[in-house]
Amino acid sequence: MTVTELFKFKSERIKVLHFTWFAFFISFFTWYNMAPLATTMLETMDWLTPQHIAALGICNVALTIPARVIIGTLLDKYGPRKVYSALLIIMSFPAIVFAFGDSWAQLMIARLVLGSIGASFVIGIRMVAEWFPPKSIGFAEGIYGGWGNFGSAVAAMLLPWFALTLLGGDEGWRYALAFTGVICFVYGFIYYFNVKDTPDGKEFIRPKRTGALEVSSWGDLAQLIFWTLPLGGALALSAWRLANLGFISDIALYLVYAVIGITLVYQIFMILKVNLPILKKGVPEDDRYNFKNVGALNSTYFANFGAELAIVSMLPMFFQLTFSLSASQAGLIAASFAFVNLLARPLGGILSDRMGSRRKVMLIYMFGITLGLFGMGFMDSSWPLIFAVAITVLTSMFIQGAEGATFAVIPMIKKRVTGQIAGMAGAYGNVGATIYLTLYTFVTPQQFFFILATGALVSFIICFFTLEEPKNSFSEEYYLSSDELTLGEEEVPQIINGKELKRKAL
Repeated sequence: MTVTELFKFKSERIKVLHFTWFAFFISFFTWYNMAPLATTMLETMDWLTPQHIAALGICNVALTIPARVIIGTLLDKYGPRKVYSALLIIMSFPAIVFAFGDSWAQLMIARLVLGSIGASFVIGIRMVAEWFPPKSIGFAEGIYGGWGNFGSAVAAMLLPWFALTLLGGDEGWRYALAFTGVICFVYGFIYYFNVKDTPDGKEFIRPKRTGALEVSSWGDLAQLIFWTLPLGGALALSAWRLANLGFISDIALYLVYAVIGITLVYQIFMILKVNLPILKKGVPEDDRYNFKNVGALNSTYFANFGAELAIVSMLPMFFQLTFSLSASQAGLIAASFAFVNLLARPLGGILSDRMGSRRKVMLIYMFGITLGLFGMGFMDSSWPLIFAVAITVLTSMFIQGAEGATFAVIPMIKKRVTGQIAGMAGAYGNVGATIYLTLYTFVTPQQFFFILATGALVSFIICFFTLEEPKNSFSEEYYLSSDELTLGEEEVPQIINGKELKRKAL
């Protein structure tokens, strides 16, 4: 796919791509609606403090981790069209409740629930993969992720103007926040009535069993359980941070720990329930996939998207204090991270499509992130500002390009469970951010950049030894096993793996 094809709006797959990235844009526009109006909230709500805002920031991402895993399972079962539409419509309600909240409990609960909208990213990954072939999936997923993610930057630019200039008054910010919920609600219906899960003549392939990710061997089963545990750990860490801020008591903290522990036990039970019968029966050779590839991509998203979220959170203050800038100047420099996303993430996808080896592109990006963050660790007031900005932008290009490269591989690991794989990898991005931001409270900014560089280096090493080049990386069709070719009830002609076959449609 070329850049010019993006403007061929008569093409159904291009239409679906535009509707889908805009759904992600609306999701991020709604999800990050609080940050640009936080100071206004503090001014108009006498009881609200900076500590409340910090706690709401934690609440905003806490449930995104389990939500991405759950949404991944739902979309593989019901299809992205229904799940995306339902998520947008449902999440409009906590957005509006938050807008008109006048108590701490109301704000906290609404923000916790609204954090689930961050799972929207996972849905579009599978939708785009259904409409674009392997040879161009990197560019298509890069456009989806890069352009959609820009919704947070637009929220930062537009909502203060909308609240303070267009509406004005003490309650203007409330209507601005409610406006994001209304858009979310309306676009949920627009999306439902304007897209399809698959092109005509192509069927949506669902997992054999739902409830947990399918694996192909006993060793993969152990790896899946191993990679599941940190998801609960990140939630426990978020609860610990809330307790340190004084917003939940020790008793409540231990209760949260217990709930997380019970949930993890249940999750492991479901993993065993789904996979033990499959493994005892035996998985046909052509239906196997190596879970080590999922683990490798979990690590890349931990290291790249986790680093992005962490850096965006601390970069404005770092530049302001290090180079004696005004808040607005530092904010503009920090905003370069979001603006670079428009180009960098699609570029990562394009390079993955065009360089002949998706594995090598992934390795190059992770090594580039390592070097860039290592260089940022040496930044101090003695540096010329232009050099500091240049290395920051260059590092951002690598970080966000790596995100595009990550999701250029994920749809090709195992087609029928793409949603669940994307959900786990996406959740690891939030796990990374949670762990990194917690560590940030104990170190200097320079030490923090070295920590991020170490995370990227570890991911590079994991990928070097475990990540494989996907099957059918640059072909017209995704690899489908013999089991996948027999799913469904009615036979329809289909070209699969380069051969014309009759397969059963759902």
